[in-house]
Amino acid sequence: MEVTSITEGIIIDHVPAGTALKVLNYLNINPATTRLALIMNTTSHQFGSKDIIKIEGEQDIDLDVLGLVARQATVDVVHGGKIVEKLTPNLPEHVTNVISCVNPRCVTTIERGIKQRFHLVHSERKEYRCDYCDEEAKF
Repeated sequence: MEVTSITEGIIIDHVPAGTALKVLNYLNINPATTRLALIMNTTSHQFGSKDIIKIEGEQDIDLDVLGLVARQATVDVVHGGKIVEKLTPNLPEHVTNVISCVNPRCVTTIERGIKQRFHLVHSERKEYRCDYCDEEAKF
C-alpha cells in the first residue's frame, strides 16, 4: 500500500493503534468533508503498533483535546512538502466541551447551553472532575 506525502497540512503520528477514528471525532474533524489519510495498525518501533492521520490543507487542531485522547501522539506541521514544526500535546489542566458529566443532578445535565468544564485532578491516572459538581469523568 502506498500513501503519498502531503505538501500542506498536518500529520498526527503515534496515535494509539485502533483509535484514529475516535481521535478524529474528538478533534471535530469530519472525514466526509476533509481530505485525509488514515493509516491504522502500522508497525511502530516505540509502541509496537500505531495509527497515523494525515490531513491535507489548513487545519486548526486543539492540542489540549489531543493531549487528552492521544497523549503520546506527535503533530508534524507540513508546509511546502517539508515538516516545519513538530508539536507534542500535553495533558490539559482544563477541558471544555470534550467530556460530558454523567451526574444526572449536575447543572450541565439539567440546563441547556452550559459548557461542560472539567479540571485535572490527578495526571498519572488522567482523572478529571466536573467544575460544577465534582463528579469524576468517565471515558
